[in-house]
Amino acid sequence: MSVVNDIPRVSEEVAATRARVAELRTVRAEALAGPGEKATEAQHAKGKLTARERIGLLLDPGSFQEVEQLRRHRATGFGLEAKKPYTDGVITGWGTVESRTVFVYAHDFRIFGGALGEAHATKIHKIMDMAIAAGAPLVSLNDGAGARIQEGVSALAGYGGIFQRNTRASGVIPQISVMLGPCAGGAAYSPALTDFVFMVRETSQMFITGPDVVKAVTGEEITQNGLGGADVHAETSGVCHFAYDDEETCIEEVRYLLSLLPQNNREYPPHGPSTDPPARRSQALLDLVPADGNRPYDMTKVIEEIVDDGEYLEVHERWARNIICALSRLDGQVVGIVANQPQTLAGVLDIEASEKAARFVQMCDAFNIPLVTLLDVPGFLPGVDQEHGGIIRHGAKLLYAYCNATVPRVSIILRKAYGGAYIVMDSQSIGADLTYAWPTNEIAVMGADGAANVIFRRQIAEADDPDAARERMVKEYKAELMHPYYAAERGLVDDVIDPAETREVLSRALAMLRSKHAEVPSRKHGNPPQ
Repeated sequence: MSVVNDIPRVSEEVAATRARVAELRTVRAEALAGPGEKATEAQHAKGKLTARERIGLLLDPGSFQEVEQLRRHRATGFGLEAKKPYTDGVITGWGTVESRTVFVYAHDFRIFGGALGEAHATKIHKIMDMAIAAGAPLVSLNDGAGARIQEGVSALAGYGGIFQRNTRASGVIPQISVMLGPCAGGAAYSPALTDFVFMVRETSQMFITGPDVVKAVTGEEITQNGLGGADVHAETSGVCHFAYDDEETCIEEVRYLLSLLPQNNREYPPHGPSTDPPARRSQALLDLVPADGNRPYDMTKVIEEIVDDGEYLEVHERWARNIICALSRLDGQVVGIVANQPQTLAGVLDIEASEKAARFVQMCDAFNIPLVTLLDVPGFLPGVDQEHGGIIRHGAKLLYAYCNATVPRVSIILRKAYGGAYIVMDSQSIGADLTYAWPTNEIAVMGADGAANVIFRRQIAEADDPDAARERMVKEYKAELMHPYYAAERGLVDDVIDPAETREVLSRALAMLRSKHAEVPSRKHGNPPQ
């Protein structure tokens, strides 16, 4: 056949290809549109964004690359065979946040209420595997009604696959769960296995058994928010690390958190340019911390004076407020800060504070974030409830976390550092690389009043004026064992520094420790206290 006679056939093939491309565009448009405008309006009426709107806020504009957009479920029965929407209720893919790769999956509540079925779960498994293989953070935008009941045990097995991957990724890549709707039953365990949990007030809830089950079993009546809302988990249970009033603010803070984290456990956090001089003196610190150990003050003000431009991100801000855990920068280098808060319970360590700080220390160590510890701790909280609640076991979690950490560790003793709490809060004896103290420090087994009552009990009791004798003995104990240079003279503190120079001292110490390498024993894993 001549070339001229081939022209019609070529034209037909081109037309067929163009028709297929046009069909693809139609299918993609259907997948992007989702179940329709009515479903979108219903989502907006609840004060919630759609899954694609949320991804658009999280990732840099135009960077999202979707995976398995055209996937559909294969289930039959209960009417499922007649309803097979594209995406199967979850959008998966990757993009960038400040030009760094981030993987994401987002439940689409408009499709099956975001419920997890076999195909839905398989998509999530795939994107999690990709994140682990690529060594990049994973963000889940959760808004789902749990397992898809119509698919039975296949849906439950899908959750098992997610939990297994959450655990495999733990300490390897940052995992962030953003709760933007309901999360009930076994589904709540995936966020609990991740590094950070964000929630939005009024629209997101997490619980294992809902209000109806609680009422049926215990007779207690409670709302969904009262049982597992953002404020409950941010203040009472400690399940939630961050709580916000709206989705836009919440997702913007997720972006900020990602800017402080490395891509994976083999990298360091991004170093940011700083216009705040590392040698900046802060005379305000001399006035912020009273020399009288019984007077409270706000430790967050101290942190603001020390870090770059006074900026930091506090983790678990409203839970266990007697200790502060925060991410910030010193001379552009990301650091994790653990600090007692004298404004709450005098800064003592209790069960919740120990758990909060231990988890934070472990996270920082996993992701190569140096630790700065600011001590002003009078001890562990005494009481029957604390002892019966296992303060020994829970306090040991913090001790274990610090002892196990191999990142650079620098401690500053501002004021009180008494008893076992002093040892636990990253003292030199458990491996702190450098320990500094302010001239107001008091490092001792216990406070002078208590110590005098124990050591000089008989002399005080036999004295003509017990009160005067006690006062004299307290002064004697302070002068002998609690003066600012006692620990420094014995090598337990590397130096006593001018508080105004704290920022400079920390910046120099961290710069020197940046290349620290610690040998660890060969073992499968430790057995931390539970």
